[in-house]
Amino acid sequence: MRTAAVFSDYMVLQREKPIAVWGDGRDGVRVTVTLAGHSASCTVRDGRWRVTLPPMPAAEHLTMTVRSGAVCIRFREIAVGEVWLCGGQSNMEFEIRNEKNGQAVLSSLSPECGVRYYYTPKLQMFDGDYDRAERASGWCEAAPETAGAWSAVGLYFALELQKRLGVTVGLIGCSWGGTSAAAWIPCETLRAHPALHPYLEDYENAVRGRSTEEMIREYDAYSAFQSDWQNRYEQLMREHPETSWERAQELLGASQYPGPMGPKNELRPGGLCETMLRRVCPYTLRGFLFYQGESDTHRSGTYAELLETLICRWREDWGCDALPFLNVQLPMFRYQHEPDTGSWALIREAQAAVFRRLRHTALAVTADCGALDDIHPADKSQVGHRLALAALSEVYGMIPREQGCAPMPSGSYVSGGTMTVLIENAADGFCLTGEPSGFALCGADGVWHPAAAVLLPGRITLTAAAVPEPKAARYAWCNYTEVTVFGRNGLPLMPFRTAAL
Repeated sequence: MRTAAVFSDYMVLQREKPIAVWGDGRDGVRVTVTLAGHSASCTVRDGRWRVTLPPMPAAEHLTMTVRSGAVCIRFREIAVGEVWLCGGQSNMEFEIRNEKNGQAVLSSLSPECGVRYYYTPKLQMFDGDYDRAERASGWCEAAPETAGAWSAVGLYFALELQKRLGVTVGLIGCSWGGTSAAAWIPCETLRAHPALHPYLEDYENAVRGRSTEEMIREYDAYSAFQSDWQNRYEQLMREHPETSWERAQELLGASQYPGPMGPKNELRPGGLCETMLRRVCPYTLRGFLFYQGESDTHRSGTYAELLETLICRWREDWGCDALPFLNVQLPMFRYQHEPDTGSWALIREAQAAVFRRLRHTALAVTADCGALDDIHPADKSQVGHRLALAALSEVYGMIPREQGCAPMPSGSYVSGGTMTVLIENAADGFCLTGEPSGFALCGADGVWHPAAAVLLPGRITLTAAAVPEPKAARYAWCNYTEVTVFGRNGLPLMPFRTAAL
């Protein structure tokens, strides 16, 4: 008998909600879990067991025992507080030790700061190394020597939340760079949505005619090559940080990322849902933090359905259709040498559409947090802060929505040659960091022209001499532009186009 690997010393359990505890064992064995005077028992069936402890208030220094016959597992220094799962791709995974102010943050950490972390083992498939890696994992308290690999976004979020709530905050890191949202959704769920079939078809076409053993050998060879290549690339960038990606490939040879598709490639649809997400499900949570979308810009037209499918399936797996889902809207980004295709604008629009459509979601607008030529901006403090504002507003009800949510369009109308866009969360008006820019109007011909903007409390009026009869408006509708318009709450105006309102 044993518990799932996510249960360990120093774990944080969710306060004020029924607490799920589970594991595996021999059929017919009786398992009893005890915590803070509460006990729950069950019998192992089909190799699995699961009990539910009653809701508990915030607490510290608790001990949990898990007994089965003569076997007794004891977990010490448990906290009951707030638990959030950090999901997504590289910008969620981005480690605090590499963050702009990360070293200063690390040096300030101690167990007394009230933040703990569980790093879900990053493993692509169930093989001989999987169980060993999972059993070596465990919750850690915050300290300079333990927190370096923690999500920078998650840590900033948790530190702010802990100060406001006064309870221990636990984070479950469950993210992997470069992944599509499709990697975090079961394949059977993707099959139920015809618009998402291309993700499955791409994989099926890539592996057709190849045996599992052959694909694993190919991936292992790729992995060895790419690890060496990445080490040489990092050394090159340390010595010559001005080197472009194209020049690096000339000097080092071509990068082979993302490698051959197959059962060991982390980018395959449904893969990380099985090997990572479901290993920590259904650990009792307050909700999800999610920062992803960069790897789905090639299918921006179906991203809204993909994201909504992910949210609904995660909630289903956790057994609660009201679990809060706090999403990071993609910031501005473009490589200088590439044309601005607007694909990131479409992903932002999809994220906004899902936010409007699904209850118990929030959207952290980060348009000003991007960088030209850098898909991984080093400053993650504002992203974490805006997720914390969203949680304090939409989940905990500690601040008004106008303080926690970015200005965003709620409707529009035309009067004469002027289009007025109504803006919620901006009743106090706007502030600028330069001239208002990025606004455009089009008429019936669909040709867009720059528009002059007048910013007023709760609305923006737009005019353009070239558009005497405006039909639609948009703002910051591109992959990258400078962001100059903010609400009085300090949050940037959300990029938009009225045709999608």
